[in-house]
Amino acid sequence: MSLPLILGCVWVVASAIVAMLPMRMQYAPGIALLIAAPALILWIGAEHGWPWAVGGLFAFVSMFRNPLRYFARRLFGAGKP
Repeated sequence: MSLPLILGCVWVVASAIVAMLPMRMQYAPGIALLIAAPALILWIGAEHGWPWAVGGLFAFVSMFRNPLRYFARRLFGAGKP
């Protein structure tokens, strides 16, 4: 298994562990994981092709759908839900 896929698996496990933390302790590691994900997905795509990158993107969006929805609303000026 290649290094990008191993790091992708580590990212998934780390995300699951962060999700089990109390909400007040999730912010710092969650933001780090949120920032690291696009670079990791691009690296996986460069090494293994776009179908693997699309699979990683679906997993990323699935795990971070609420923070991504929040940032999209702030970006487009919709305010708080």
